Amino acid sequence: MLEKTEQYQEVTVKTESIFQGKIISLQVDTIQLPNGGTATREIVRHPGAAAVLALIEGKMLVVEQYRKPMEKFQIEIPAGKLDAGEDPMVAAARELEEETGYRAGKLRPLSAFYTSPGFADEKLYLYIAEDLTKGESAPDEDEFLAVEAITFEQAQQYIKEERISDAKTVLAVYAWHIYRLTGEI
Repeated sequence: MLEKTEQYQEVTVKTESIFQGKIISLQVDTIQLPNGGTATREIVRHPGAAAVLALIEGKMLVVEQYRKPMEKFQIEIPAGKLDAGEDPMVAAARELEEETGYRAGKLRPLSAFYTSPGFADEKLYLYIAEDLTKGESAPDEDEFLAVEAITFEQAQQYIKEERISDAKTVLAVYAWHIYRLTGEI
C-alpha cells in the first residue's frame, strides 16, 4: 500500500482567472509547496464528458471528424461534454444518438478517468451501450462527422496508424478486446 502523502499536498494561495470560454476556462493558481516555497499551476477547468463503446453485430460504432488542435482527422467513439448539472449517463445516451443515430436500450458504466490531470480537471465517463436500435443522427451544427462500424482488426490497425489516438477510444478498444476474450466487460 502507498504511504500517506498528505504532507505533499499543494495549498492554493491565490487564483487568477485568465480566460473564460464557452466550454473551458483557464486559471493560474499560486500554490504553497510542501517545503514552504511557492509555484504556479496553470489549470484548465472543463465540465466533464461522457463517451460510449457501442457494439453492433460484432463491430464498434465510431465517428471520424477533424480535430483542429491536432490538425488531423481522428476516428473516435461517440462522446461529448456534459451540460451543466447533467448526469453523465444521460449525456452518453444523448451523444450516442446525436452522433450515430443509434439509441441504447441499456447503458452500463465501464470507467471514469481524468483525461490530463497534470493541467486539467476534465473527468470522462465511459459507458458500454447495449440493445441498440437505429434512429436518426442529429449532430451539433458545428459538428461534421462520418459514422462507421469497424471491426476489431480495423480498430487495431487504426491505433497503429494513429488514426485512433485519443485515450477514450484506445481504452474502449482494449475493453472490447477483454470482452472478446472473456465475454465479460
